[in-house]
Amino acid sequence: MKRREFIKALASSATAWPLAALAQSAMPVIGFLSSRSPSESAGVIGAFRQGLQETGFVEGQNVVIAFRWAEGAYERLPDLAAELVALRVAVLFAAGGPPSALAAKASTSTIPIVFSAVNDPERLGLVASYNRPGGNVTGMSMFTAGIGAKSIELLKQLVPAAAAFAYLVNPSNPTAEIYAKEATTAAGALGIQVHVLKASTERDLDEAFAALAGLRAGGIVVMGEPFFDSKRDKIVALAAQYTVPAIYTFREYVAAGGLMSYGASLTDSYHRAGIYVGRILKGEKPADLPVMQPTKLDLVLNLKTAKALGLTIPAKLLALADEVIE
Repeated sequence: MKRREFIKALASSATAWPLAALAQSAMPVIGFLSSRSPSESAGVIGAFRQGLQETGFVEGQNVVIAFRWAEGAYERLPDLAAELVALRVAVLFAAGGPPSALAAKASTSTIPIVFSAVNDPERLGLVASYNRPGGNVTGMSMFTAGIGAKSIELLKQLVPAAAAFAYLVNPSNPTAEIYAKEATTAAGALGIQVHVLKASTERDLDEAFAALAGLRAGGIVVMGEPFFDSKRDKIVALAAQYTVPAIYTFREYVAAGGLMSYGASLTDSYHRAGIYVGRILKGEKPADLPVMQPTKLDLVLNLKTAKALGLTIPAKLLALADEVIE
């Protein structure tokens, strides 16, 4: 294969390239380890590439990206991380929350690692502290502490007569228990019962939503979580099928037809992580780069979905919205 054709193929592909092929390029290689799937990650990949470009790196021109996708199967992440370490990548980007970040950290203590969308990286043991990460790991925190509690409160404003809500978590995610406890405590203060539902497969998702009627849940909070992100369209469709009001962490669900979301920007997390990867390629050390945090949290509402569910969004909630999709 000619060099120009090889570079073009690398630049246009989001698949896993073998060691022999990558060895043909003298350009630095970024390992892109994701717990999500390529089919629903175009937006965040674009944001990551934009961050790289702002630091002077363009895929196919002066850098190569080797993609590895777990597609929601977190048990695959250690092997995928090991593949990227074997490629001797210059930087390992752990995309898709705690599962990929923890797998990346376990795979190497020498290759620089940048993570995205990780809540409380200090508690998870990824960094020594936010300001002084230490070691070979840094990245972008989603600062989602309190998101579950606020989501319960917002859902209660939209469905004031509800006496119970469901809270959907993925038990394979190491932060699931933290989120569930937080949501349950917040709901108790509002006099609302919370049923924690668990799903780590597509079948689990079907069963969780089918159980809502029997639980008499007036709404559902969907945890911000990589596997759920990879099944975003399915989850939104299930909420519509069972006519249940749902609140999500990320705007992408609302853009796909979900009712509302409250949280930080996922694309911003990837964009800023891309900038960090570029800075590390230029010689900076992860230990010297503080963990970044979001600057704001956004409330997004979908009026068309509210109408389909027979809901009238209160004026107070509309006034709080950062974006309204009509």
